[in-house]
Amino acid sequence: MITVVSGLPRSGTSMMMSILQAGGLEVLTDNQREADEDNIQGYLEYEQVKRLDRDTSWLGEAEGKAVKIISMLLRHLPPCYEYRVIFMHRDIFEVLASQRKMIERRGEQPDNTPDETMAALYERHLADVSEWLRRQPNVETMHVDYNETMSDPRQTAALVNEFLGGGLDQEAMAQVVSPQLYRQRK
Repeated sequence: MITVVSGLPRSGTSMMMSILQAGGLEVLTDNQREADEDNIQGYLEYEQVKRLDRDTSWLGEAEGKAVKIISMLLRHLPPCYEYRVIFMHRDIFEVLASQRKMIERRGEQPDNTPDETMAALYERHLADVSEWLRRQPNVETMHVDYNETMSDPRQTAALVNEFLGGGLDQEAMAQVVSPQLYRQRK
């Protein structure tokens, strides 16, 4: 079994990886992308994930662990494994604001596409990915709302723990959620 944390970039995937790690689940990370102002608790990424569309040979390393895979790459998961996907959802306009702020902090120029256009594209993408996940016989999916997690981390911790079969430290999981890190609000 591989636990996959997914969602759009800036939807709370790093937070969920931190929650799982605090609860006692081992996470697959290479620590190449260090914590910064945009993710103070760290990104908890594994660089090889970015090549999932071309190379899945590393997936065996993720068995029994959690790995973060953005939603755009989920369709490349090979059917030879069983997956439990924790899919993060966040208000699309908060996602866009967070992405824009991160791009600006890097000193890059943000895309000029209007938020309404990007929101529609993201919504269509999320609907397509959700439908694809639903049809996969080797995938169980739990949808987690970022905004609800921020307001009731204990409830999210309990539900995630149950989804993953129990045995995680729910109190430690809930303690990871930091309302002061919820900066891009609708």
